[in-house]
Amino acid sequence: MPDARFLVVFDADSTLLRNEVIELIADEAGRGREVAAATEAAMRGEVDFATSLRSRVAALRGVPMAAFERVLSRVEPTSGAAELIGEIHARGGRAAVVSGGFHEVLDTVAPSLGVDMWRANRLAVTDEALSGVVDGDIVDAAGKATALRAWAAQLALPLSRTIAIGDGANDLDMMATAGLGLAFNAKPAVRQRADLVIGDVDLREVIPLLP
Repeated sequence: MPDARFLVVFDADSTLLRNEVIELIADEAGRGREVAAATEAAMRGEVDFATSLRSRVAALRGVPMAAFERVLSRVEPTSGAAELIGEIHARGGRAAVVSGGFHEVLDTVAPSLGVDMWRANRLAVTDEALSGVVDGDIVDAAGKATALRAWAAQLALPLSRTIAIGDGANDLDMMATAGLGLAFNAKPAVRQRADLVIGDVDLREVIPLLP
């Protein structure tokens, strides 16, 4: 691919993907409802994201790695995801995903959608099952903004040529860092602080905003 003209960075869960993947994994432990409530509070910005993620990941302890086949079968791209990424590439841009979710899912889903770069958390594994902790540094709000800056630098793009798309409180830093921050399928606090709000839950609505 030739030099990029611009960069679009997506959040994953409830933005590029219809699902909150941690809830799908929690279903495998019989704790889906409990984790869903904690995720909702974190996305509204009511609790610290990293603290919330650690407690939610603890609820996943014991889920076998074999269960990820079932999890992946339930992951659904958001309407218009493939069309938007195709148009990003047609216009000479790059598509990236930075997620408070997990590489164990994105490493399969991101390339299938044509995403160029991605970063997420990793889940620690012991004896072919989740150990209930995050492996390495947590990708939080600051981590998302840092990833956007790093990718822009890698592509030799000014931040003014970047777009960030997200739905939750942990997306606000990267949305503020980008040249254009778009609230998509977003919580009220995110809609209030975004540069623009996408009303329909269809990523094709972003295409007219591409450079």
